[in-house]
Amino acid sequence: MNKRKYMAINLILFAFLYLSVSFNKEYIRPIYGSTPFWGIVSGSYSNFIAAYIISLFPIAAILAKGINLNKGRLIVYSIAILVFVILTIEELKPFFGASEVYDIHDIIANGLGSLFAIFTFEIFISRKLRLKE
Repeated sequence: MNKRKYMAINLILFAFLYLSVSFNKEYIRPIYGSTPFWGIVSGSYSNFIAAYIISLFPIAAILAKGINLNKGRLIVYSIAILVFVILTIEELKPFFGASEVYDIHDIIANGLGSLFAIFTFEIFISRKLRLKE
């Protein structure tokens, strides 16, 4: 995978992040925002998907540069933890202006998004290793 391909993959991920958050904010949240369960899900979706997508960004570069599995795992795990910490700090003490109200559900969504990114990496790597055998 060359540099252009992994940049394209990350651009697609960023576009998906932007479009899905916008769609949720404009259409889903106004409809379901007042219901108990779906209100929480639609309200925390932005945090989940941001943590998930941003934590996925290094995967394409790791694959493109042929970084070994242990080093790649360290990079992905470290980025996922860093993303969780930054988004949680943003939730507790807003500095980018993205968070307006403290919400424990958003912090949980940050953690789940980062964990899902790690799971996605592990699943992808295990499938890639199986194909090599």
